Amino acid sequence: MTVSQKYNTLSEIIHERKSVRKFEASTEISKEEIAAMLSEATEAPSSSNTQSWRFIVIQDSEAKKKIKEFSFNQEQIETSSAIIAVIGDTEMHHNIDEIYRSNFEAGNIDKLNMERQIQNAKALYPIAPTEVLLNIASFDAGLISMQFMLIAKAKGYDTVCMGGFDKKQFAEKFELEDRYVPIVLIALGKAAAPAYGSTRLPLEKIATFI
Repeated sequence: MTVSQKYNTLSEIIHERKSVRKFEASTEISKEEIAAMLSEATEAPSSSNTQSWRFIVIQDSEAKKKIKEFSFNQEQIETSSAIIAVIGDTEMHHNIDEIYRSNFEAGNIDKLNMERQIQNAKALYPIAPTEVLLNIASFDAGLISMQFMLIAKAKGYDTVCMGGFDKKQFAEKFELEDRYVPIVLIALGKAAAPAYGSTRLPLEKIATFI
């Protein structure tokens, strides 16, 4: 496949992805297939490669009904094949050693760079204000959420990303530790009705070339 063909394929996926709000309730997606999509999505970038994202994959029908109650009763929650809850870890610094040592063992960096990166990350993240850490986790969650939705579309599935839910109730229901913060819910499944089209602001209104 040529570079042009690869781009055309990616461009088609980007333009075909729409926010679907009505799913085929009978469609089942296996745990293994969802896991494969999530694994591929983790190739997304993150702040200092701290990978502050975590996931709760909800396929149980009763759990989805409960989530729907504190998510403005959005139909797509109950009819989707799964809800992917993207969780931000505001104490991502606990994984610094494991991440950079793994990168070293994979041959991606030398020992000197590994030690320097560990030192720099440990000097920054453990003392950063909670608001800063939450902003980082939220930003990283946005990156991986978009990546996941494009991967899902490439595999023939549909999604919608939702920020409109009671995050406190969600955290309580799933007994999340304080370090873990719900960011978005992604409904995954097969569209039962076409998504509404949407327009975008013209580039000249949002971009400045200097």
